Amino acid sequence: MNYHKRLTLYLALLSIVILCMSIIRLSLWKKDEPRDLPDIVREGILRIAIDYNPQSYYIQGDSVVGFEYRLARMIGEESGLAVELYPEINLQKSLDGLNERQFDIVARPLPVTTQNKQSYNFTEPIRLNRQVLVQRKASYNGGKEPIRNQLDLAQKRLHIIPDESTQLRIKNLSHEIGDTIYTIEEELYGYEQLIILVAKGEIDFAVCNQDIARQMSQTYPEIDIETDISFTQFQSWAVRKESIVLLDSLNSWLERIQQRPDFQKMLKADKITR
Repeated sequence: MNYHKRLTLYLALLSIVILCMSIIRLSLWKKDEPRDLPDIVREGILRIAIDYNPQSYYIQGDSVVGFEYRLARMIGEESGLAVELYPEINLQKSLDGLNERQFDIVARPLPVTTQNKQSYNFTEPIRLNRQVLVQRKASYNGGKEPIRNQLDLAQKRLHIIPDESTQLRIKNLSHEIGDTIYTIEEELYGYEQLIILVAKGEIDFAVCNQDIARQMSQTYPEIDIETDISFTQFQSWAVRKESIVLLDSLNSWLERIQQRPDFQKMLKADKITR
């Protein structure tokens, strides 16, 4: 069984476990009822969907690590609410859970675009990021040099997570270079898995957030992440359009947290750009 098949099996089993946990813990919630901060306070639980990757939320030995994980815990401290975290690799599943009121917040670095703002409310910017092309270095790719000119992306196949903003950026880039760039949406995978597949030589190109790609390049020296796909973007957390009070309070909590010395140390430790 090759690495791709083993990874697919592992992710399928992980998704089943997470799904079962979500169903059990959320079965009593009526998804058609509006839910804003007063409802959350009444229940005493703030439900947060969080990206499962080495930078946001990751199980390392006996500990849980990650920037979004620690920031979510700080939100619990500031708000006085119990925080329940739901790790999810697939972005669309997190957004679907938000729409269905299974989650109150999607805590993952989301680009604040005009298109995204039509569907969700976003916090004040939490970080700056950009999308980069993940490919193999020449020494791990039969001497073939990495792509540096975006014109050379013509007719190439780029693997991406299901994300409208990424699709839109690549579509615009295709228009800019005057040729077709193909995208393959990987429904089961997140950025981490795409980077591993590139490093192992099972796919040639992926588009990922720079922060995650930079961190994973320390573990996978095979990958090259020096070619930008997008400009620098503000990235934030998302809440539902109906959650006006939650958004206002969340921004207040984040503002207080950002003044804390432990938050500043966390930014430096995780190499987060703000």
